[in-house]
Amino acid sequence: MSDRPYNVLFLCTGNSARSILAEAILNRLGQGKFKAYSAGSQPKGEVHPYALQLLKTLNHDTGFARPKSWEEFAVPGAPQMDFVFTVCDNAANEACPVWPGQPMTAHWGVPDPAAAEGTEAEKHFAFDDTYRMLNNRISIFISLPMTSLDKLALQRRLNEIGRDVPKAG
Repeated sequence: MSDRPYNVLFLCTGNSARSILAEAILNRLGQGKFKAYSAGSQPKGEVHPYALQLLKTLNHDTGFARPKSWEEFAVPGAPQMDFVFTVCDNAANEACPVWPGQPMTAHWGVPDPAAAEGTEAEKHFAFDDTYRMLNNRISIFISLPMTSLDKLALQRRLNEIGRDVPKAG
């Protein structure tokens, strides 16, 4: 890999909540070392309003937030991805485009907060919880010693991050 920031693509079906949250988190935490993007296999018409509200509450810039097709990242001239992570089970089971440069991939599935039912507070909690899970995984990811891990060891660590996030304390 080069001196440029690592490009990371987060995929979900609708690109309206989980992948948008992940993009915002990585762009904040990995500033300078990583550049995050998000996309969906079947992008929704708009970003979920609870996702936008949460990001604004946490002082994230939301100017980037728009649902986009993963096809945007599989065409000539698109940023070459170093990593592609699926954050929903549906996207993980779909046939993805062939990514130029053969990026490393892993599945980091988290529950869909947009599918949460209950009171408004319970729905907002679902978004908070999804943000927390993604923030934990991304924090572990950006702390990996990228240059000292061989490709096999790095792939193993990426898969482990998606399976289990160590508990604090």
